[in-house]
Amino acid sequence: MIVITNPFLVEDEIDILHSLFEEGLSLLHIRKPDFSELEMAQFIHQIKVEFRTNVVLHSHHQLAEDFGINRFHFSEKERKRNHDFPARFPKPCRYKNESKSTSTHSIEDFNSLKNDFDYAFLSPVFKSISKDNYHPEKDLFEEIKSRKNHKTKLVALGGIDSKNIQEVLENGFDDVALLGSIWNNENPLKQFKLCQKIALSHLQSQV
Repeated sequence: MIVITNPFLVEDEIDILHSLFEEGLSLLHIRKPDFSELEMAQFIHQIKVEFRTNVVLHSHHQLAEDFGINRFHFSEKERKRNHDFPARFPKPCRYKNESKSTSTHSIEDFNSLKNDFDYAFLSPVFKSISKDNYHPEKDLFEEIKSRKNHKTKLVALGGIDSKNIQEVLENGFDDVALLGSIWNNENPLKQFKLCQKIALSHLQSQV
């Protein structure tokens, strides 16, 4: 299961992130679009070294090597405006097997991806918790029945919480990403653990 940071700073955010990692968070996407390179470096520096291999950078990719990070996310706009993607890379990295992910907003876009990405977000699945007036224009559960890209994992994003995560996983998505359900909750850790429990139960039922 994936958690995406709130775009803005949150009170006790680093402590919350450490608690999520300690409870088994597998991937944390750091998305702080307004951060300068210095602010991003200061933010990452606060994350314990042992958790940085679970960090995914959305911006300032050039910081990755300094912090031992080898996971990179690219927005839909960034992916589409670089025709030679992913040959263009921000800085030579000592990691040979870096992980790359991206964002999509339609099944057609997802299906058109080359196999350069380990996984891709498809959003919004439900009405967004964190963004006003952001909701699905199509039923993505129906849309993903025409999924063709089998090597890239499909990750659901948008409006996902403990009430609907089971439905998402039962309808063809490989994983989920949480944002508003964590950061708009009075108890982020409790919400994460509840979602994690449901997801693990679903996974075990598939074995």
